[in-house]
Amino acid sequence: MKLAEALINRADAQKRLAALETRLINNARVQEGEKPAEDPTELLKELSALTQQIEDLLIRINLTNSRTVDQGDTLTALLSRRDAKGEELRILKNFLETASSLTHRSTRSEIRIVSTVNVAQLQKQADHLAAELRGLDVRIQALNWTTELIE
Repeated sequence: MKLAEALINRADAQKRLAALETRLINNARVQEGEKPAEDPTELLKELSALTQQIEDLLIRINLTNSRTVDQGDTLTALLSRRDAKGEELRILKNFLETASSLTHRSTRSEIRIVSTVNVAQLQKQADHLAAELRGLDVRIQALNWTTELIE
């Protein structure tokens, strides 16, 4: 199985886990003398099996990520770099949005609000960071589809 397939399976299992949680909660209590729509004992067994499946997938994915090396970087390092740069870009974009927003004045006597930074220069930096992030993502996706999952 390719790493990308394992990631898809993990996402699917996590969605099923969320649905299972809802089903458990919906069947946790009933009116006295009534039966739940689904047997909570069976749902709890399903929960245990599903969490074990997710744990196994996560172990194999993490081992694969830590042992897969591309151009001197492990996949784990690439993922960490992508996450960190993505967060940096998100914050930078929010900052730029605030720094570049216009404040309208009705009269000349009103206080003038100005940006504290060179917005155009920072926008170029954000564009460069976004391009770097896209390149990292392409590299990670390529590895995901060409790397065999560790057994």
